Amino acid sequence: MSTILRTLRNLRRIGLKEYGHQMQYIGDTKAGTLIGVDRFGNKFYENMEEELPLRTRWVDYKEVEYDASHIEPGWHAWISYMVDSPPTVDKILQTGIRPWELPEHRPNQTLSRTAFKTYSTTRPKYAAWTPTAAPR
Repeated sequence: MSTILRTLRNLRRIGLKEYGHQMQYIGDTKAGTLIGVDRFGNKFYENMEEELPLRTRWVDYKEVEYDASHIEPGWHAWISYMVDSPPTVDKILQTGIRPWELPEHRPNQTLSRTAFKTYSTTRPKYAAWTPTAAPR
């Protein structure tokens, strides 16, 4: 949570519309420089002056229902501080669409009804016992 002075300073820097957007989706006000946009439309920002350590980089997701799988691998490495330079600068992190990738994004289905569930095709060694009551 930010202080009142920091919130007012960021409100002056980013404007009322962006302030409302950040409070709705991030829950905090942040002002920084736009580093880049990935192919999904997510915007990546950085502010090295006023933010706390390890909170200087953040992403503004394009979709309202966002998921961590919406970030490309190069941007994920940059935003989690694995590398210092963003994919817009580093040639190794720049990735195009690989031949095996789908053209559209498939979200992560974990903890949903469409999640992958493993099953076994072998017969179990032990079977559950169901008691039967003899008729009286």
